[in-house]
Amino acid sequence: MVGKNKPSSLEFVCEKVDDRVTGWTKLLLSYGGKLVRKHWYGNFLLFQVPETFLGRSDGNVLKRLDEIEFIDTPLHMAAEQGCLQFAMEMMNLKPSFSRKLNHQGLSPIHLALYKGHTEMVLRFVEIDKQLIRVKGKNGETPLHYITRVGNHNGLLDRFLQACPDSIHDFTTQNRTALHIAVENNRIDVLQVLIRTLLKKDYYREVVNRKDENGNTALHMAASNNQPQVRLDPLC
Repeated sequence: MVGKNKPSSLEFVCEKVDDRVTGWTKLLLSYGGKLVRKHWYGNFLLFQVPETFLGRSDGNVLKRLDEIEFIDTPLHMAAEQGCLQFAMEMMNLKPSFSRKLNHQGLSPIHLALYKGHTEMVLRFVEIDKQLIRVKGKNGETPLHYITRVGNHNGLLDRFLQACPDSIHDFTTQNRTALHIAVENNRIDVLQVLIRTLLKKDYYREVVNRKDENGNTALHMAASNNQPQVRLDPLC
């Protein structure tokens, strides 16, 4: 919201998730932000940020950040800390930030996923469903991550509904989501993936893709003694 007596600044509230918010505070202060209150109802931080930071008066700040190949942009910081309001503001002003990787090889949606900010992840997907296919470190997409850790909060279903072709993506090790599900013994995830693949004309290509070691997902299942893994209908 715009402060009544400070037309040159914007105010926003950031929920204090844990002590890592200190880094977020430093970032805002380094760009001329002002911490208005340390504790707002005990759980929130209230900031005032100059409009120059947001590109309202001078877009040079955001433009310079966008020119750096690997960097923690303001959107990365907002995604990590769960500052939804500010993240949406940045998505509106500089959508290109959503595809940038930081020095750890992570995009904002990767960070939001890792930190468990489900609402923010879904808002990202609502704005740009192709973010599900952004490749981070080792070529891992957000879909690959969910496949590895499990279908928490039904995110896998939401991802495949929004962008079903994301199941076609593979990592730098040439592994598909099927490989990752088998490797981590995510049978429930595998079933969801199979249902999606059955509707695609490229299902054989995905099922028969070999990783860098020459193994298909079915080969991996056999090597890991996982008889419950059934890809027979697709072979």
